[in-house]
Amino acid sequence: MIIHHAGDAPLVVSLPHVGTGIPPDVAADMTEAAHAVVDTDWHVEQLYAFARDLGASWVQPTLSRYVVDLNRPPDDAALYPGQVSTGLCPAATFDGEPLYRGAPPDAAEIARRRDAYWAPYHARLQALLEAAVARHGHAVLLDAHSIRSQVPRLFAGRLPDINVGTNDGRSAAPALAEAVMAAAGGGAFTSVLNGRFKGGHITRHYGHRDGPVHAVQIELAQSAYLDESRPVWDSARAEALLKVLREVVGVLLAFQPH
Repeated sequence: MIIHHAGDAPLVVSLPHVGTGIPPDVAADMTEAAHAVVDTDWHVEQLYAFARDLGASWVQPTLSRYVVDLNRPPDDAALYPGQVSTGLCPAATFDGEPLYRGAPPDAAEIARRRDAYWAPYHARLQALLEAAVARHGHAVLLDAHSIRSQVPRLFAGRLPDINVGTNDGRSAAPALAEAVMAAAGGGAFTSVLNGRFKGGHITRHYGHRDGPVHAVQIELAQSAYLDESRPVWDSARAEALLKVLREVVGVLLAFQPH
């Protein structure tokens, strides 16, 4: 299932990894680690909920990234060659624990999930972007994510709090990236542009620095807004980050391409 909302602003917010559902036929073959869905982008939909009130369009899945990763290309090509790839239909958690008690999905099963779950999400996202462009002449896509601040299998050390990606300047106008970074630099949070996370398939596929769609991925370190050992929503802990995210979303909404 896809949750979506059509707003009247040029901003479209995509949240591809907030889902936690696993269909029964898939769940039957999965491990306890899989059922814990520990690699979920916890509470990102709550962090950005205010954007809908400001007119942003919105799309999010109910299914877990363990079923199919909506931010991977349909051919499962590596986004970061030479680094660990989590895959279109992942076989392991970020820490390397198996997701399946037996063999991982074969090519036929991957194709089935791509058609059943991946394609409808992207069709909905494409429709929202096209509607924004038709209304405003341009669209801004925010692909919203979060991840544990330390995942040694995927990256060394500790992530900055706010990781902004524009595919090394190819998915959004430089002026937009600069404005986002200026807003992200507010408060006590660390930030980086095109560091370890430069943007996944959604950012790279839909965004272009010359428009009409300008795409920015924001990957938040979960330590910036929750206790990573117990990832439950904590509004008091999230308050400072929410102030910064409001500034960032304000920049995205105000952007006018030249």
